[in-house]
Amino acid sequence: MEYKRLTLLCGHYGTGKTNIAVNMAYDLKTKWYNTAIADLDIVNPYFRTKDSEDDFKARGIKFICSEYANSNLDIPALPQEIYTITDDHSMKVILDIGGDDRGAYVLGRIAPAIKAEGDYDMLMVVNAYRPLTRDAASTIEVMREIETACGINFTGIINNSNLGAETTPEDVLKTVSYADEISSITSLPVVLTTAEKSIAAALSGKIDNVFPLALQRKLFN
Repeated sequence: MEYKRLTLLCGHYGTGKTNIAVNMAYDLKTKWYNTAIADLDIVNPYFRTKDSEDDFKARGIKFICSEYANSNLDIPALPQEIYTITDDHSMKVILDIGGDDRGAYVLGRIAPAIKAEGDYDMLMVVNAYRPLTRDAASTIEVMREIETACGINFTGIINNSNLGAETTPEDVLKTVSYADEISSITSLPVVLTTAEKSIAAALSGKIDNVFPLALQRKLFN
């Protein structure tokens, strides 16, 4: 994948955007010297990029996150370094944004600077196996709510339809038409289809732009 300076990942709760954000940060670091990942999810305190903090340090990836992440304090606080995301133009950043429109409100503080620079992708992570986004219409409704909340329009779609560790290549293939329908209605490209590394090879030649994923360690704990 070719990365803009900022890659924003949004989607409904449980679509898997955090795991994608972590994997994208790892991939981006192999291509760009000054890489960062920012966890701007102030709504969901449970499954966070912070679970991979040690891995980020080992790989030399800057980590931007609320000091209260993974703590017992339910404080919707933004990280102090949030403005380095827009101020340091030498840094390429993967941004993990909170679920649906409530999580997207956090982007309001930096949305004007993001749009003024214009070097970004805003990607909607979709998952046909989640109960509230099982079809194109309901997924697009969530998309529009997110755009209204954060003031930034989407530029592409990531099909992350999966059934967790039980996902088969056939499960992913079944959702291609779902992602294509969203693409057709919105005129946005499906930039990636994700698949866990063990099944990604089986999808080669059947789906364009397959992005292999390693699951975050916490999923196995």
